[in-house]
Amino acid sequence: MIIRKRNGSEAEFKKSNIINAISKANAKVRMDDRLTTAEIKEIAKNIEDKCKQATVTITHLDVQGMVEKAIMAAGKYDVATEYITYRWMKALENRTNTTDDRILALLSGNNEEIKQENANKNPTIVSTMRDYMAGEVSKDISQRYLIPADIWKAHKDGIIHFHDMDYFAMPIHNCCLINLDDMLQNGTIISGTTIDKPHTFQTACNIASQIVAQVASSQYGGQTISATHIAKFVKESRAYFRKKFKDELPDLTDDQLNRLVEAETLRDIKNGVQTLQYQILTLQTTNGQTPFVSVCLYLNEAENEEDKEDLALVIEEILKQRMQGVKNEVGTYYANPFPKLLYVLEEDNIHEGDKYYYLTKLAAECTTKRMVPDYISEKIMKQQKISKKGEEGDCYPCMGCRSFLTPYRDPATKKPKYYGRFNQGVVSINLPDVALSSKGDMEKFWYILEERLELCHRALRLRHEHLRGVKSDVAPILWQNGAFARLKKGETIDKLLYNGYSTISLGYAGLYECVKYMTGKSHTEDDGREFGLEVMKKLNDKCKAWKQVEKIDYSVYGTPIENTTEKFAKCLQARFGKVEGITDRNYITNSYHVPVFEKIDAFEKINKEAEFQKLSPGGAISYIETPNMVNNVEAVLAVIKHIYDNIMYAELNTKLDTCQKCGFQGEIEMIKDENGKLIWKCPNCGNTEAGTMNIIRRVCGYLSNANEMCQGRLGDIRDRVLHL
Repeated sequence: MIIRKRNGSEAEFKKSNIINAISKANAKVRMDDRLTTAEIKEIAKNIEDKCKQATVTITHLDVQGMVEKAIMAAGKYDVATEYITYRWMKALENRTNTTDDRILALLSGNNEEIKQENANKNPTIVSTMRDYMAGEVSKDISQRYLIPADIWKAHKDGIIHFHDMDYFAMPIHNCCLINLDDMLQNGTIISGTTIDKPHTFQTACNIASQIVAQVASSQYGGQTISATHIAKFVKESRAYFRKKFKDELPDLTDDQLNRLVEAETLRDIKNGVQTLQYQILTLQTTNGQTPFVSVCLYLNEAENEEDKEDLALVIEEILKQRMQGVKNEVGTYYANPFPKLLYVLEEDNIHEGDKYYYLTKLAAECTTKRMVPDYISEKIMKQQKISKKGEEGDCYPCMGCRSFLTPYRDPATKKPKYYGRFNQGVVSINLPDVALSSKGDMEKFWYILEERLELCHRALRLRHEHLRGVKSDVAPILWQNGAFARLKKGETIDKLLYNGYSTISLGYAGLYECVKYMTGKSHTEDDGREFGLEVMKKLNDKCKAWKQVEKIDYSVYGTPIENTTEKFAKCLQARFGKVEGITDRNYITNSYHVPVFEKIDAFEKINKEAEFQKLSPGGAISYIETPNMVNNVEAVLAVIKHIYDNIMYAELNTKLDTCQKCGFQGEIEMIKDENGKLIWKCPNCGNTEAGTMNIIRRVCGYLSNANEMCQGRLGDIRDRVLHL
């Protein structure tokens, strides 16, 4: 049995440590007030049994709390006092600063908590270590100087979650849609070097990858670029090659010239897409990870039919190369997590016989083999993303995995504007904690929810105020050179924080557990559904009220909670114990999702989640869990068509793992090791060495390397039922 120590490392649980600690405290009190040796051993044995039954990772603080309660339950208050004093003195003796201890554990490779924090970051490489070290310092500064005590305590207790605290000390924001069109067409500056408008598609792709890396190093969230913006350079390639061949081969006929130009242009598209894919996968940002980037594939974003046909060529090549995948360390093709692909379903690509239906069939095939792309319904999105009554709705991509901007019209042009906008940050509320705190009293529930939402509001204002007054000089690529704006040197970014230009997100998690506790029903059932919708409406009403007063675009966001799922679950167990069906797992449910263990078919799941997704305008995604679908593309197409008609944004999760030791490809199974810890095991050769497997799972809207994840998230993955 494993226990997590103060510095984040893990060690074998030893009952003798409890016995020794209690015995030392016991020896300091009068004989009449002491515990007997048998009582001490009984306390240690009971605690050992509790730890074995725990569904979440036990920490040293959990054990200490159990010891204190057990001693007091035995009526030996003087011993309890001595034990508490002993532990406090021991802590002072062992460390001068918590940050020092955690950083030292990080450098030695023993901090399991940090190892599992981000599934797409390798904590053993120096660039990631450096980022995590800076993050630990940032958390320490934030805790002691920047965040009020009540907000910090609420975060620590899992009542709310103040996201990305490891970056909060810096003037840095969350996620964005890069205005790649402006930067490529009008030029930009990267690291002090002027970059002019490119003359070929491949060059545009190369520049785009450099922009992505620079932007990713200046923020902490996801980013999205549009294939439309680079596809404009297909005609630039044609013009370049036409001139080149005319000069070099003047005797060619027009037909020969056209065929040669088109062949060279297609080769340029292939090379450009390959450049973009490999650059994104091999570049590392300053925080030691691959840029968390999505590429939007939206045909109707093209300005005219000629551009649309060129864009279709680019989308086709992107899908074909992604279907092939990239090679792992031993040369086997596997499903690469990035870039994430966002394929927009439209009237001219969703029905058989449509001009671009062949692209949707290709996308479906790609889904079966590489778990991408994700699907956005233009029809449903335009129904939901309306800025004013009477206006046509907009369709645009999310920023990264699920964060969506609010509808916006540029005051100068009166036209929709999305690229060049960003999110200021996220604070999430733990909805199951609100329910459990109310003890099922409906009136008390709404009162506590109101209090907690105001706590989130104050925390979100901290994020906003932290960005106010920031000068454009802190990240020229963002604020001065076109990614977001063309501000002057020394100018503040303040005007981009108000009146809808950027958003700020009120996140939430565990709607299912909240509804289940308060109504006894899942939110997929009628009684539970009504209450769940009421809760969602309340979150939206608060955001609307804050926005009206402050002119800041607050928006409700279905939080991904990658590692926080275990943190929230653990905090709930500590505060309320194990409540059957609510806190008895080592994770809580993401956002509004139907819980992973609830049996429901794909089409019903989409229908039921659609109305909750609509009430998550700041970010949401639904998923369908499937078996291997390589030989059933038609079933995938059926789900895709249902997505188009019923929900704004959804994805399909298949099983596409690779064992590097034996070459097995398929689904690598999850088992428990001798300590009860969830690990992966190759069904072919029995390999359990995480570093020699490519296990790709969709965790929070994006594909992740599932080799190293927290036990809570692995529990979620283990419990998932198939929907198709």
